[in-house]
Amino acid sequence: MIKRILAISFLLSAVLFVKAQSVDEMVEQARQLELQMKESDALEKDKDILKIQPNEIRALNQASQMCSRIGNRQKDKSSKASYFNQAKSFAEQALKVNPSNADANLAMAVAMGRMALISGAKEKVASSKDVKKYAELAIKFNPNLAQAYHVLGKWNYEVANLNVFERGAAKMLFGGLPDGSLKNAIANYEKCRQLDPSFLLNYIELARAYKADDQQEKAIEVLKKALTLRPIYQDDPGIKADCKKMLDDLQ
Repeated sequence: MIKRILAISFLLSAVLFVKAQSVDEMVEQARQLELQMKESDALEKDKDILKIQPNEIRALNQASQMCSRIGNRQKDKSSKASYFNQAKSFAEQALKVNPSNADANLAMAVAMGRMALISGAKEKVASSKDVKKYAELAIKFNPNLAQAYHVLGKWNYEVANLNVFERGAAKMLFGGLPDGSLKNAIANYEKCRQLDPSFLLNYIELARAYKADDQQEKAIEVLKKALTLRPIYQDDPGIKADCKKMLDDLQ
């Protein structure tokens, strides 16, 4: 009887090991698809992983980020919102698995930030507070997480540029928002650049912040640097094209 129990235990352990190994391989495959600029395929691979292990946090985090990026490329608002809601749902599940996971907090900040940008004044302001909260939590749990500083920079830039209706909504809902400024946006974008000099999206946002702050020469310097970088993500070729156009307009 003891030998039989041991044999069954060994068999179960072997099955679990193979399953875990298979999931690890699938996670790596999804990551490689992302780096091959096949984000829709990466998302599908993540969904396959989650059918096997619903709480696989790496797949949840990547699926959230893929939905945020793919959604941002959609042409109509309803399609964007559908993807952004999926991004939020994946991030919520990741945070249930581990509330202290920096990438999960970043994924939530990105998803809510994307949704805020297509929302009305009240919804935008309501989401804005959570964007800042989750970006700061991501930095708390991983002070070297470059993209979290980028999100915080974007938050500062957007808050600094809220229109009168949005500021009115902020005052009505929350008695106002924490101060966001171009100075803080630039500082956060520069911190992101320091931690990850290859992150192209950060360059165009930094250049916009410098331009808005009347630092045109700095904006030009940043854009020129961006044009020397190798595209990594699916959006990067388009971002480089936008950098070239902005540089031409400034020179």
